[in-house]
Amino acid sequence: MYIIKLDAIDSTNSYLKELSVNKTPKDYTVVITESQTNGRGQMGTQWYTESAKNLTFSVFKDVSFLKVQQQFYISMVIALAITKALNELRVPKIKIKWPNDILSENKKIAGILIENGIKNNNLEGSIIGIGLNVNQKFFDNLPHASSLHLITGILHSKDEVFHRILKYLKLYFERLQSGDFSNLKQDYEAQLFRIKKPSTFKTSTDQVFSGFIEGVTDDGKLKLLLEDDILKTFDLKEVQLLY
Repeated sequence: MYIIKLDAIDSTNSYLKELSVNKTPKDYTVVITESQTNGRGQMGTQWYTESAKNLTFSVFKDVSFLKVQQQFYISMVIALAITKALNELRVPKIKIKWPNDILSENKKIAGILIENGIKNNNLEGSIIGIGLNVNQKFFDNLPHASSLHLITGILHSKDEVFHRILKYLKLYFERLQSGDFSNLKQDYEAQLFRIKKPSTFKTSTDQVFSGFIEGVTDDGKLKLLLEDDILKTFDLKEVQLLY
């Protein structure tokens, strides 16, 4: 792996994107920073992080071995790699909140932003941004956020957590490249927050309804069992799982 360490940057994803304008970065090029001033989350949200307390990094991955319709598997393997690393560190009750927020004790501790490069309907490279709250103690006005330190009471070595995640990223991508789609999806669904439990959802038009999460489709849509035993799928822009 080729690791670029920076003191401060607006966004590690943006930095990698700029790097890739003229030349494709080496596979597993990593950019990590102590302070990210304009971190981005899913659906245009911002990722706020206290300087030097947390992990904020991005990884460039060659994903040309996948078809465009298989791109949600990138999200699955990243979420699985993070959960595996955190389970090894004995962080309790790790779950994946669809599509790829990482929770512990029902609190969000990590977010993932994936930006895939597609050319002529073919996947090329993926820029994977990961933000993990490690030793931050205060989350003003963020009632659903927490950190490894707050949950475990331990001050964690950011370097150790970082390298553990990178190790499992590589292992899970190797499984993906070998075509282990069925088992990876099974593993991902087993880790889903509120799988098979009565849950509350909100639509893009603010309608609230109940249902059971049954799993995901290959392209990442959420499979919900609604009343009258109706099975329906929703994509990220259509529905939000409430806590």
